[in-house]
Amino acid sequence: MADRTTRRSPDPDPADPPVQPPGVRLGLPATGSGSVAGWGRRVLGLVVDWIVATLVARTVLDGLGRDLGPLLVFFVMHLLLVSTIGMSIGHAVTGIAVRRLDGRPVGPAMGALRALLLTLVIPAVVFDADRRGLHDKVTGVVVVRR
Repeated sequence: MADRTTRRSPDPDPADPPVQPPGVRLGLPATGSGSVAGWGRRVLGLVVDWIVATLVARTVLDGLGRDLGPLLVFFVMHLLLVSTIGMSIGHAVTGIAVRRLDGRPVGPAMGALRALLLTLVIPAVVFDADRRGLHDKVTGVVVVRR
């Protein structure tokens, strides 16, 4: 008698493209420098940025420092640093950077839009197979390993 608990996986559909590592369809390497950054580095970088923003807000801002201050500092930090050098403090600590897909610098306009969308949270947690959140897709960037 056949074991009913054993099930065969369905045959792969030949029309389905093979699964590729994140970023390969964007022209990025599968591994190493220039490849799409993993979730661990990205989350750790975010935590580092939030700690820095909180410390700065509580030190510098009076009143707002406990409520909206960290979010304001986080926004300004990402706007200035990602727009100019392509990485925040957390990115630098974790060895990742923000790069435009066309190779140009992120720049102030895209940096401001990305920072705004990042602080709204929802665009950052909705992502695709290439690990690009809506904030990255809208601004034409990808977070890569350095």
